[in-house]
Amino acid sequence: MNNNTAKLKTRRKRSISLYVLLLAMFLLLLTAFLTAGPFLPLNQTPKQAKAIIALSGGPGRLEEAAKLYKEGYAPYLILSNAKEAISSSGDMLQSALALGIPQDAILTEKEAESTYQNAEFTLPIMKEYGFTSAIVVSSDFHMRRVKFIFDRVYKKSGIELTYIGSDSGYHAGRWWGDRYSRETTFNEYVKMIGNAFGYNGPEAKDVLNQIKAWFR
Repeated sequence: MNNNTAKLKTRRKRSISLYVLLLAMFLLLLTAFLTAGPFLPLNQTPKQAKAIIALSGGPGRLEEAAKLYKEGYAPYLILSNAKEAISSSGDMLQSALALGIPQDAILTEKEAESTYQNAEFTLPIMKEYGFTSAIVVSSDFHMRRVKFIFDRVYKKSGIELTYIGSDSGYHAGRWWGDRYSRETTFNEYVKMIGNAFGYNGPEAKDVLNQIKAWFR
């Protein structure tokens, strides 16, 4: 075998290796693209708990929490950021009462401004009342990040958490197909990455706004 033939075979091997590498990268990116939406929603099977924690910030969350309460899954409803206006009935507390939840079954906190603070500010309430389990309710697309944060904040509490997502109109399977689903997916992943690197609360929202500004 002469040198030219050997060089040609070496080039072919390199070309094939590069092709395989590019194909693998393409398939990896395609998989990440297709699974980005389906990864976000999380909906576990509801089970008996001491309380239901409803997070503010999206339509359908309180209604789902009220439904679970009326089905008998827990005797108490904890409203996180209860001062936020969420319906024509008013804030979360007024809306919960309008949905038929008894006043004495409702516990509230009014300071949370982020998912991290939802977890941070509901934990003392859970401990104060001796609750050992809870169902956490938020929007379907929000639940993966909710679980990540609540599991971290509640880690050493001994409190068992179950996660239920409410329908928000988010299209997980074809998240790129409408503006709402695209923006929601982008926002959730940016927030998730920020949370993983220690950005929580209002500062995380500031970072998100800065990143979004780069794309405008």
